[in-house]
Amino acid sequence: MATHGFQRGDGAGRSLPDAIPFDLAYSSRLSWELGSRIVDDDETSRRGEWLQTDGPWLLSIFQVTENTVVMRVETPVGRERFYGVAQQDLEAALPELESASNWHRRA
Repeated sequence: MATHGFQRGDGAGRSLPDAIPFDLAYSSRLSWELGSRIVDDDETSRRGEWLQTDGPWLLSIFQVTENTVVMRVETPVGRERFYGVAQQDLEAALPELESASNWHRRA
């Protein structure tokens, strides 16, 4: 099966789209149903939202627990993909997102 448009990891389960300007050693792809429930929960808070300036990708990051975040990636065709990530892994990757010239923070 082809995986065009997605990064090939080192066996760690990485599956972030190539458009995302950073890599994560570990992330867990969540089903749409679970991801949407988590981000809509009253105890979940949005940490930020970034828009790709040269393409229609949107990345939203939600704080779920003290040590866990969920990233929602909206694709150019409007699909939502959800990834569970450890807080410390995201913190290490955020400087790459903030310095990416083709992404800007919306909220």
